[in-house]
Amino acid sequence: MNKLETIDTPIGSYAPDFELPGIDDRVHHLSRYLENLRSVCVVSMSNKCPYVEQYIDRLKNIQAEFAENGFTLIGLNSSQDELGQEGSSGSNFENMKKFGDRHQLNFPYLWDTTQDVTRSFGTITTATAFLIDSNGILRYKGQIDDHPQDPSASGTDYLTNAIANLFASQEIQPTETPQVGTPLTWRK
Repeated sequence: MNKLETIDTPIGSYAPDFELPGIDDRVHHLSRYLENLRSVCVVSMSNKCPYVEQYIDRLKNIQAEFAENGFTLIGLNSSQDELGQEGSSGSNFENMKKFGDRHQLNFPYLWDTTQDVTRSFGTITTATAFLIDSNGILRYKGQIDDHPQDPSASGTDYLTNAIANLFASQEIQPTETPQVGTPLTWRK
């Protein structure tokens, strides 16, 4: 695994804007989402990450719960190890589409081919959540919850609580939790 310095966008700063392809064969722009939505949550994902597999249904439930309130989740894949032996971008994108179909994703799933957006957010693991308000300000980053192995366990649902507090104009606490999950593999 290659280590690479990240920019690590701090809480209270503008989130990095992006223009990235999605598995729906459209180009997605963060700024365009923010024109029409109250909040966007970017979640670092990978087709092969066991944490993503554990969280995928919870992420779909979060999307379903808050979509009517002007919210969308956006999955962001920048995983180097999914490029294949030859570095073929086609195989990765096709695998992302298969992943999306298999899991019947109800939110956009984008590919960060250069890893620039992922670096700008300060992502080091999958699955890490970055909650952005309608002004483009990063309001929460970190874990989805504190019980990845058991969705029915009682614990703290960090992301759900942060979204609910944001929509209620209440303080988000905590604003940041440690990134836990599968470490990202960076391009050489």
